Amino acid sequence: MGAGGVGIGSILSKVGRMVYGSNGARATALSRLKEQEGEDPFRILIGTILSQRTRDENTTKAVSNLFARYGNAEELAAADEEEVKKLIKPAGFYNVKAKSIIRVSRQVLEEFDGRVPDNIDDLLKLHSVGRKTANCVLVYGYNIPAIPVDTHVHRISNRLGLVETKRPDETEGELTKKVPRRYWLELNELFVRFGQTTCKPLGPRCEVCTLRPVCKYYREVVSPRQREKSDKPKLGGVRRANI
Repeated sequence: MGAGGVGIGSILSKVGRMVYGSNGARATALSRLKEQEGEDPFRILIGTILSQRTRDENTTKAVSNLFARYGNAEELAAADEEEVKKLIKPAGFYNVKAKSIIRVSRQVLEEFDGRVPDNIDDLLKLHSVGRKTANCVLVYGYNIPAIPVDTHVHRISNRLGLVETKRPDETEGELTKKVPRRYWLELNELFVRFGQTTCKPLGPRCEVCTLRPVCKYYREVVSPRQREKSDKPKLGGVRRANI
């Protein structure tokens, strides 16, 4: 069971309806890349590295620039670093990211015969690849069930009360125990889009969220604040007595 005794399937269904019915709804950068590239694990790997600490729209620009010039691991492994920096500049941190994606391209060629690994242990051997990136490759590149946990997934899972964790790796561990495997593939995409449109880090749009009745954050944080605000005496309009 999920938040407030509600099943995770019901929660994801409600999130899906909110996400796809939102005016700000848009596919994540990795989802778009998956659709455009037909689940190319190498491009998903590079796209995920570029997506670190930047917005989806910036990732999309950088990925488009990069793959228009360098189409595969062999080409990127031999790429000119300065040129790569210019191509991926929209993604930010381009000096570090250029070095990382060239290095990981060489590693894929030299250690894995040019094929991006399809298991978590080997993926974690790659430069700049942590659990979130590895799980993104499995989900978006190979369609293998996994739960990539970024800031959105971590925040929303804790707000709903699905988990009580401090770190994303702890959240992943708890979610894999509590969420049936059949929901793993869709969870990241739905929660990320939900976090971008409704359950935002600052100023969450609780007034339009259909999960309010089962949301721990709304029950314990937002609702008490609203009651406190409504209980404060209103001073406006009170006439001052003549002294």
